[in-house]
Amino acid sequence: MRGPRSENTERMVDYDDFTAKVLAAALAEAGLATGGKKVARGGRLSAAGIAADRILVDPDGRVTLADSTGEVLAAEVVEDADFASRFIRRKVELFGVQIPAVALVGVLLLGTLGAGLLAGPMIMAWLQPEPEYELIDFDTARARGFAEHLVSLGHPQWGGRLSGTAEELATAESNKANFTAAGIAATIEGFNVKMFEITDNPILRYCIPGTYGGFDPLNLDPCGNFDINSGQATVVEFEHRMDYVIQGYSGNRQIGFNENMELVNLSNGTDESLWEEATQNIGLVWTGPSVGSNTDLYRLAINHTLAALLVVNTQRNCGQIEADDCVPIFKTVDTEALLDDPGQIPPDIGFLQLSRETGEELWQAWEDKASTDVRIGMYVPVDNQGEREVRVPCGIIPGKSEKLIIFGAHHDTVYNGPGAIDDTSGTATVLELAQQFGYLAAELGEPKHTLKFCTFGGEEEGLHGSKAWVGKYAEYLNENLIVYINLDMNHADLERGNSLTLFGNYQSDVDHITRIVEKFKTERSDIASKYDINIDVKPGAKNTPTGMPYNSDHGPFVYDIAQDEGDPNGHALVCYGSNSWEYHTYADDMSHFNEESLAVSGIIYGTYARWLAWGEV
Repeated sequence: MRGPRSENTERMVDYDDFTAKVLAAALAEAGLATGGKKVARGGRLSAAGIAADRILVDPDGRVTLADSTGEVLAAEVVEDADFASRFIRRKVELFGVQIPAVALVGVLLLGTLGAGLLAGPMIMAWLQPEPEYELIDFDTARARGFAEHLVSLGHPQWGGRLSGTAEELATAESNKANFTAAGIAATIEGFNVKMFEITDNPILRYCIPGTYGGFDPLNLDPCGNFDINSGQATVVEFEHRMDYVIQGYSGNRQIGFNENMELVNLSNGTDESLWEEATQNIGLVWTGPSVGSNTDLYRLAINHTLAALLVVNTQRNCGQIEADDCVPIFKTVDTEALLDDPGQIPPDIGFLQLSRETGEELWQAWEDKASTDVRIGMYVPVDNQGEREVRVPCGIIPGKSEKLIIFGAHHDTVYNGPGAIDDTSGTATVLELAQQFGYLAAELGEPKHTLKFCTFGGEEEGLHGSKAWVGKYAEYLNENLIVYINLDMNHADLERGNSLTLFGNYQSDVDHITRIVEKFKTERSDIASKYDINIDVKPGAKNTPTGMPYNSDHGPFVYDIAQDEGDPNGHALVCYGSNSWEYHTYADDMSHFNEESLAVSGIIYGTYARWLAWGEV
């Protein structure tokens, strides 16, 4: 059936009569680039001499092209169709005659039974053999060296490489230098994004005033300088990073003992009346199954104008890092979802997460207020009103085409810990892969497609680096991206578990990975035998249970590169590891780093990229 045309008019078919998706399919049939806006796609068809009335759309939505006489030239082969579907739907020129491939099946069968009547190159081209993959090398000792160096670049007190800081810049520059050392070209780009800055060491404490006497006999300034300096008051100060951590996009707040501010127990944060009671006071939330996200809680704090919000960790890592405690973790907020105007984040609501023991001690002290007159004090020095520059360094191996294969990881960490697993492990893997592909390029010559090795800042605060980079190159990526391979905590600690999960959003990519995993298990059993390698496909839409999680840098490459309605999602492959109990805490250091586990995803995904770049027929 031809494209849209009224039965009662002679109006010529125009490109505007088709959707952008149909035009892209027509371009694909003609062997032309498919990306860009609808107008650009139509222009490309016109320039190639393919008039709109040559575009055919059948009742099932399949797109074909006809020549000037109306004869079908080619038919769409649907992504991920199985071999039989491809055979049946395609039309083949046999001895100068266009025939459906389903008819060719019968001819092939006769040819096979009839002493190879058609067993020539043309028939054998249909029976493509399994792809021949060659496993790449991976130097685990060098990968560990990369990781140790990255960790050494962290903040001198807090250990982390917070986005937009000198530590993150040093990391990006180091990665660029390592790409250059691998013998490949390298660039570094900066993007100004909404970002907070921690300007000083924070303080959280409580004070029980002293008895009357000393320099303040009337006790006019309980827990003030006279009370504290005379030794009458009792001050308990909690330890930053171990007992509490700042949360993403906290505001700047200082609360003195003299303010005598109330501490309101908000339970799990679902009681609206308790939030109203906490207005202009300090709210205390205890995590649990019904507790909302950081974004949800911070929105409630904003709507009720709290002075500060404290969230007690009662669920994560309990008893795993410290025997009788749940260590506080850094979590960010989604600034785009927080308010209609993210620029209006209040500058003065302090936002902290506490360990379970800290929360219990603080609340117990407050419950005794009637007899002790306990006071809460805090200092949360955060500027959340500005922009900071995050960086994206990339190593590049130019190919014969502009089609792109990209490896990526995030080089930033939470501010409060070294981030050895999250995501120094992924960044070290990308650096090692750049080395290996540098060797391959020197040995095999120019690849068919361009290879990039990128690391992103801003991931921990909202995927800012990858979102900005994809936003800048969206049209180019829409047209040229073959696959983006994301390595985020692609690590397993064998003392606690051995699970690694490889997943993608296109069955065609996952099928290749499945075959490569089998080869890996056979040829590298020394490594493969130690790990439980899971494989999954997630082809669904954004924010659905069957879709790719939008929680790391692959998200923008999958869902944000579409230029027109109907554009397909980008291809991505991801590896997630397991058993990092120290996730987003002060304890995520090199003590549990297992460089061997990086080789699993490094070799498997690297082998797929090698096949795409040099081995694909």
